[in-house]
Amino acid sequence: MIVVIGSPIGRIADGAIAAGGPASRVALAAAAAGRDVQLVGRTGDDPTAEAVVLDLARGGVGHVALLRDGARVTTLEPRPPADLEPDDLEPDEVDGSGEDGETAEPAAVPPLDAADVDLGLRYLTDFAVVVLAEPAGPDVVCVAVDAARWADARLILVVAAGGTVPDDAPGDAVVFEAPASDPDGVFAALVGGFAAALDDGADPEAAFRASVASDGWSEAVRD
Repeated sequence: MIVVIGSPIGRIADGAIAAGGPASRVALAAAAAGRDVQLVGRTGDDPTAEAVVLDLARGGVGHVALLRDGARVTTLEPRPPADLEPDDLEPDEVDGSGEDGETAEPAAVPPLDAADVDLGLRYLTDFAVVVLAEPAGPDVVCVAVDAARWADARLILVVAAGGTVPDDAPGDAVVFEAPASDPDGVFAALVGGFAAALDDGADPEAAFRASVASDGWSEAVRD
């Protein structure tokens, strides 16, 4: 089993709310590769959360360790201008810009809480790969590291662009540096495919090659 740690949010896809955010996309990519996946995190208890959970379930991602919080509003990514009809837009949004002519920033993913992650992981007893799918604070990293050690699982950490590897990360942890943005989910799909290959028994080098190949990349050949 693969455990993906992160905060799921909603996004608009084909006129409906779907699962969004890096953790959801990593989890869905791993599940699409045929692996058993559970998502650990916290979401709201509202219609957006219901739609997100349903989309995750349709994609084969389990949510028994996904905590629901009635006091939290589930984040919804703003609809990109390309997906909107002109009548849906305010006059200053027709060109895809905000009030000052600036492109709207993507929705912020709610930060993870170490206690939430620790509680969610207690619902799961058997996993081979742990993926911390988004940059997180030292306390959350510590929980993920401890869980991987306890389960004798492989650990994948995603750090912020320009970030550093946590001091307490095990020597065999695999660290990915997240891009500044991943609007099409290409990076998340790469991480999810890598986790799936690890869970299937591949060594890290073979897992990376398999993930890159599955995303349509090819290795450059020198003359």
